[in-house]
Amino acid sequence: MPKMKTHSGTKKRFKVTGSGKLKRFRTGTSHLLRKKTKKQKLALRHPALVSKADSPRLKRLLCI
Repeated sequence: MPKMKTHSGTKKRFKVTGSGKLKRFRTGTSHLLRKKTKKQKLALRHPALVSKADSPRLKRLLCI
């Protein structure tokens, strides 16, 4: 059986934390920023964790 290959798009978008959880970056930072408040834009800078429902699928794509 050949080795599993890591999904290239997934490895660019997600990072694994020290405890094994997946960290993702927030959407909505590329355009239409003038209608968002400063508070919203500041909150978009900070990464979030992937939900428990999605993490097994993503871990399979990352070969973890």
